[in-house]
Amino acid sequence: MSFTVYPAIDVREGRVVRLAQGDYARESRYPADPLAQALAYAGQGARWLHLVDLDAARAGGYTLAPLLRAIRANSALQAQTGGGVRHEDDVAAILDAGAARVVVGSLAVRERERVAGWIERFGAERIVVALDVRRGADGAWRPGVHGWTEEGRERLEELAGFFAGAGLRHLLCTDIGRDGMLAGPNLALYDTLGACAPGLQVQASGGARDAGDVAAARRASCAGIVLGKALLEGRVELAEALAAGAPATVGRDAGFGEPPC
Repeated sequence: MSFTVYPAIDVREGRVVRLAQGDYARESRYPADPLAQALAYAGQGARWLHLVDLDAARAGGYTLAPLLRAIRANSALQAQTGGGVRHEDDVAAILDAGAARVVVGSLAVRERERVAGWIERFGAERIVVALDVRRGADGAWRPGVHGWTEEGRERLEELAGFFAGAGLRHLLCTDIGRDGMLAGPNLALYDTLGACAPGLQVQASGGARDAGDVAAARRASCAGIVLGKALLEGRVELAEALAAGAPATVGRDAGFGEPPC
């Protein structure tokens, strides 16, 4: 299975930001404008970009179509993007603006049958379901919705199994507790997903710090990893992360401590 490193750009009020654990009150801002940051990642070798409209995630109404068009006009980046996707027309409009994939989050929890219909209409390569989860006191993983401000009732395993059965290919799963915290990805979470929905191409998200975390996610049979704060703050170079996510070669993985799966 191929592995993809997704540099992430989260946009709020026109600026590149990162939230700590999904909390809009705990925002870090970065100096580059979103287009300049995207083009910088393209220049450093990225093939994909993970682009999030944080304003729309809470209020609805995707606002980044002009940015998306500019990225597509000025680079070869393929973008998976979302935030505020509520209707089938939203999906069509974002794809028309140049997205390769549309990321659907809260609605996939609240109205999963409707999102399953979108997978059928637009195709499995065009939809990413994002399940952003917290572990409750009972030990169960449940999704956050409405910009992570509320908790859904269904368990992660149930939702992942449903979408796998509906033909979903790409699942992005974030441990909200680790997002923006540079604590390392939650590999046990991805083991859980691998056991309950082995056919899904899972993208790890939340906590990645360095190239070692990229390699660990690849060894955990994830199909990709989203890198946000670690790249923006220079804790890892994109070229290093891309190399760590590339197919294993003799000797290279030894530097990360374990042989690949």
